[in-house]
Amino acid sequence: MIHPTAIIHPAAKLHPTVRVGPYAVIDADVELGADCVVGPHAYLTGVTKIGIGNKFFAGTVIGEAPQDLKYKDEPTRVQIGNNNVFREHVTVHRATKPDGLTIIGDNNFLMANAHVGHNCDVGNHVILANGALLGGHVTVQDRAFISGNAVVHQFVRIGTLAMTQGVSGFSQDLPPFTIGLNINIICGLNIVGLRRAGIAANERLELKSLYKLLFRSGNGLRAAVAEAREKFSTPAAKILTEFVATTKRGVCSDRNAGATENEEE
Repeated sequence: MIHPTAIIHPAAKLHPTVRVGPYAVIDADVELGADCVVGPHAYLTGVTKIGIGNKFFAGTVIGEAPQDLKYKDEPTRVQIGNNNVFREHVTVHRATKPDGLTIIGDNNFLMANAHVGHNCDVGNHVILANGALLGGHVTVQDRAFISGNAVVHQFVRIGTLAMTQGVSGFSQDLPPFTIGLNINIICGLNIVGLRRAGIAANERLELKSLYKLLFRSGNGLRAAVAEAREKFSTPAAKILTEFVATTKRGVCSDRNAGATENEEE
């Protein structure tokens, strides 16, 4: 199960079913659950707790020190759930301070060269395509899809079932269920994603009306949110409304008040 060239600290905690490839390095404060696979030349370090069924491909670096000038070489933490895939050369950095945490949930797919910065909180069933970059303290909610070479500024939130265009950038919050492109622009709802997630037709129709109110009505955001709380009641609509209402960095803007693409039922 463990290649003879792998270097594993005696204090590391590995379930007996863990497999470790050649030249992998696992440090003292790493804990690996059942059925994990650590590929060749992977490096697992920091105070890193990993659940079951995770796969780390060649050259992944998990739990390394954050790229933050405030970091003081403390033994900070990463927490990873179950059944995640980390493809070649993915990097996940640990938190900046001991009371912080970098979190990866369950059933996520991080493609080659993706990066998750310190103190990020990545939910479940998230996809980061090749070269996607998350700055520190980014939150990515469940089932979001961040496309190739897209970048997310620190402290930004990516909403549930949001999808980004490749080579796009976000320094403002990307609302749930929307499609983001270019720099801080949205172009409608992720209808295909909503259907695949089992969101009912009546909820999709309400989201379309809510999207127009929030992003195309010309009303101020505060007034639009107040009106939305009065008019819309489905669970999906409430998720979108509350996400917009609680933004701290502002939300992305619709690219064209007359646009209709990506909204067909």
